[in-house]
Amino acid sequence: MDKLVSYRTLIKKLLTKHAEQSNQAPSQELETELVFDEQHDHYMLFTLGWWTEGRVHGTTVHVRLRKGKFWIEEDWLEDGITTDLLEAGVPKEDIVLAFHSPKKRAWTEFAVA
Repeated sequence: MDKLVSYRTLIKKLLTKHAEQSNQAPSQELETELVFDEQHDHYMLFTLGWWTEGRVHGTTVHVRLRKGKFWIEEDWLEDGITTDLLEAGVPKEDIVLAFHSPKKRAWTEFAVA
């Protein structure tokens, strides 16, 4: 299987698992939603609804596939989507912690770009 196709399949599987876990104890006020844009390679898990009189609309996870790598743009999961990717066998050089500046990325064990 082509690397890009396998990475698309993997990120959809992982985000779907997290969405299902969030929805096991559903709230009438909050919804967990998935967005998969394969044309532009953006994959998102987000929450929306109302909580104690305030509007909630926030990104939990946003991952892009870019230049053959996972670019983690946003990650508010307890253990992190990066942990899931590593456990699935994705090499560190194929993961970019894009929520850090390029200078900070150079100090991580992951790809800079």
